[in-house]
Amino acid sequence: MDQEQIIKMARAVIDTETEAIQALKARIDDQFVRACEYMLNCRGRIVVTGMGKSGHIGGKIAATLASTGSPAFFVHPGEASHGDLGMITAQDVVLALSNSGGTEEILTIVPLIKRLGAPLIALTGNPASRLATEADVHLDVSVEREACPLGLAPTSSTTATLVMGDALAISLLESRGFTADDFALSHPGGRLGKRLLLHVADLMHSGNSLPKVNQQASLAEALVEMSQKGLGMTTVVDNDDHLLGIFTDGDLRRLLDHGAIDIQSLKISDAMTRRFTSIKKDRLAAEALQFMDSKRINALPVVDGDGRLIGALNMHDLLRAGVV
Repeated sequence: MDQEQIIKMARAVIDTETEAIQALKARIDDQFVRACEYMLNCRGRIVVTGMGKSGHIGGKIAATLASTGSPAFFVHPGEASHGDLGMITAQDVVLALSNSGGTEEILTIVPLIKRLGAPLIALTGNPASRLATEADVHLDVSVEREACPLGLAPTSSTTATLVMGDALAISLLESRGFTADDFALSHPGGRLGKRLLLHVADLMHSGNSLPKVNQQASLAEALVEMSQKGLGMTTVVDNDDHLLGIFTDGDLRRLLDHGAIDIQSLKISDAMTRRFTSIKKDRLAAEALQFMDSKRINALPVVDGDGRLIGALNMHDLLRAGVV
């Protein structure tokens, strides 16, 4: 195959699988609603099972369900008939995947699932198959053709099954009122979890690490404070710690651009920026990032409800925490 033929084949695969996905829309009906109701009312876990490529898709569907508020896990049907069936209880709902609807390893455990009384939802490409007829609910994921030119490798069929699984998971997510914060709770180690769970109070510098000078301080004293605390800025407060202004590295450069200055005699109150952005400690770190981006600044002072300085953070803090 030359380059043009390769591109043509790749695009044909995408077209074929897109057609398979589009065909699923007409099959979102009362059976789909019943499947969702079974899973919403499940008092145990959603147990996903499938062999071969369907098993790989089943593992992903189980993971998606679990991370979106519907506790689920995958059981290999071959292992189920050798002891792992003990993982399934009457309180569970079984989601069985088989394109043919005749996968022997799944059919072997169907009578035992029925005996337990666990609802069985089948996703197959053959509504007349034994698995489809034995199931309490059948969802049709049949495809007109596989994207494989030989018609052998599961391609369109696995894509259709995966998309139907996603449709179930997201419909359940919406029905449960699952929020971004709920999602973050099950992803605390990921970037999203850090963005959603970390608050300003978790990252801010406070106490002795907080750059702060009194309004009566000289510019020289402010520069020493900036150098020692290493945040590229210092805050300026009154005798009661009310935040009056901020002085940054950028302010210093702009000041020097105006000519010679006496850093010993010039008061910081005459050099500081009085129009500044601050944030409360209970705000999300992601909000602090948004403030910094929108204002094109690298640091934020943190104040309480009375405008008293309690902390500060900069872009490096957000970077280290994985928020950026």
